[in-house]
Amino acid sequence: MQASNAAAEKARIEQEQNDKKLKEQELAMQQEKAMREEEERERARQNESKASTPAVKLNQYFSSIASSSNATSANASINEALGLFASPQTPVLIVISESNGEKDYDKPTTIKDYLNYLKDQKKNINSISDVKTDASGKITELELRKN
Repeated sequence: MQASNAAAEKARIEQEQNDKKLKEQELAMQQEKAMREEEERERARQNESKASTPAVKLNQYFSSIASSSNATSANASINEALGLFASPQTPVLIVISESNGEKDYDKPTTIKDYLNYLKDQKKNINSISDVKTDASGKITELELRKN
């Protein structure tokens, strides 16, 4: 009888140890899954922030305005794009040539005038070279380069 009690006790202890190991493994798997999910969320946040940089957004607006099929949608895109800027009078400088580190600029314009130019010309021939922003993330100066 003592042998069967000892065997039963031993079996109970082994079962408890197995149960404990299973719970530990399950917890480890849950933690690993949570870490993978957090890493995936972080990657998504980084990709989203890359896609939402002022230059990327601005390029999207430039393309949208230049390829707009009617003035109403172009004007709507212009108004949205102006929200990225500190003012509609934000200067836009267009580099027409550069040699030995010296840049030659076209006549300066404002962002509002440039966006209307894109609407009228229906083509986006300049690429964004430099974007300066203020503390709140609004664009205070834009430098473009003639392609």
